[in-house]
Amino acid sequence: MASTIDLRPSAPPAPQRDGRQRRRALPWLLVFGFLSQVSVRMWFARGRTGPAANPDETGYLVAARWLAGGPGGDLSGHTFYQGGYPLLLTPAYWFSHDPVTVYTIVMLINAVAGAALFPLGYAAARRFGLARRAALPVSFGAALLPASAFFGAFALTDAVLPALVLGWLLALDRFARRGRLPDAVLGSAIVAYAATVHTRGTVLLAVHLAALLVLRRGPRGTLAGLAVAVAGCALGAAGNARLRAALYPDGALDLGGLLVTRLTTLDGQAWALSGAAGQLWYLVVSTWGLAGAGLAAVAAVLLRRRTPPAERVMAGVLLATVCGIAYAASAALPDEHRVGNFAYGRYLACTALVLALAGAAALGRPRSRIRASAGALVILAGTGAWVVAYAGERLRTHEFIGFDFPEVMFLTRDRAALDLPEAALAAAGALGVLLVLARLPRPAVLTGLALAGTNLAALVFLFGPSPERARPAPVLPGPAAGGVVADRSLHWAIKVRLRYPVWWTRVGSFDVRTGRPPAPDVCTVVVPRPDGTAAADTWPAHPTGWRPRPGAAHGIGWTSWHDPSCGRRPGLRSG
Repeated sequence: MASTIDLRPSAPPAPQRDGRQRRRALPWLLVFGFLSQVSVRMWFARGRTGPAANPDETGYLVAARWLAGGPGGDLSGHTFYQGGYPLLLTPAYWFSHDPVTVYTIVMLINAVAGAALFPLGYAAARRFGLARRAALPVSFGAALLPASAFFGAFALTDAVLPALVLGWLLALDRFARRGRLPDAVLGSAIVAYAATVHTRGTVLLAVHLAALLVLRRGPRGTLAGLAVAVAGCALGAAGNARLRAALYPDGALDLGGLLVTRLTTLDGQAWALSGAAGQLWYLVVSTWGLAGAGLAAVAAVLLRRRTPPAERVMAGVLLATVCGIAYAASAALPDEHRVGNFAYGRYLACTALVLALAGAAALGRPRSRIRASAGALVILAGTGAWVVAYAGERLRTHEFIGFDFPEVMFLTRDRAALDLPEAALAAAGALGVLLVLARLPRPAVLTGLALAGTNLAALVFLFGPSPERARPAPVLPGPAAGGVVADRSLHWAIKVRLRYPVWWTRVGSFDVRTGRPPAPDVCTVVVPRPDGTAAADTWPAHPTGWRPRPGAAHGIGWTSWHDPSCGRRPGLRSG
């Protein structure tokens, strides 16, 4: 008997200890990966000191300043920029009023929101069936997709929507599987906030409410989820109403009539459906083919007979979200005679990561990788052919705006035009490489490295290898004091450009043609400056003593006039 006793440690405990060690190391790996993601995003945004994508960025920044207690601005006639995202930016104004400093803090807020995609993506990858060791590198590399990282270098809702979409899907999925009330409440709170951020959130809200009713996971959870969603939307609507009244006194741009026309006419439906196809095409291209594989895999789950009800509902939720956003956004998009009207990626960028992870998981399973890859190619070819058939010559004759096509420019190395077939072939080739990597030893590590390398190369191409950070010259020379007004005939783009850097007061409106002097508290008047006109001749009826500011003529198409006595007036306020 004694000879049969082995005093050496038995084999099973070692793997158990290894498993415990890996579980203890996981939080640290997630924290390290999160901080790395923040650093990468801040590195690419280091040269950004002010808004460039106008009027969108200025609209959100001015709204955030007003919410923080500062002066607002008149954004009448522009798209209504909702208050959910500006509310997230208000802390930037607690630390500084300097526009450059505020913008830098906004970039940090965006970077933190974008970096949250790594731990959220890890959770999603695990839900798609990837093991811990596989989920870490794949989710880290996928979180750097330009669709999720590029727009984080701008003060746009696209910096936070991907995290909101993924967080909502994870919470709703947990409720679908477990029926717990906290999960329903969390998902409803996220989607209600998303609805106050952008109109895309309204699509999420509609899908969420339908899912709660279809799931039937118990009356308590369902009713609590519905109540939180309705209450959150009511609160958000009230806040947006106040914001609209303060910043859009003459009304915002109303696209309701256009939307009705698109939905009720054959030509409108052709536009909406073709635009939706173009957005799906861009979604697949912008994820190097992975989103196409993800769409195919999710559709297979929805159609499979033996799929558990909770999984079938979540597959329907994801597909309805993607198709609903693509269709609604296209239907409400005015014809701006630009190529982006027919193939555009920004609206569906918020779904890119979750579909890319679904695609990566499908490529990792031998039984599904071929079907998912073939499905991706079918989606890529079918949507691309639809876009070409509908748009035709307009893909070449309409205006090409590089901001609309970041990933396409990287794939084709062309910053001046859309070569749709070349971009599609490049994306198909990238998907083929990922398919090969999935067959090699340690496929998850190789896939993660390939994604991280490709995404970083794309971001370097888009932002440049070494952008210089330089403080811009003040948009209005002189002291930041006194009232500022802009002539009514000034081009709207110039007015928008003034609203953010003029931080100390609300830029008002003034008509120089009346010949009347500005109000007593106004120190600066901005007027148009036609080509070839001297600065001194831009305001013939200016009050005595007023003069154009030295250096103010640097603005293209405008100049500013200043009253030198402003600084000597008793009781003059800065706005």
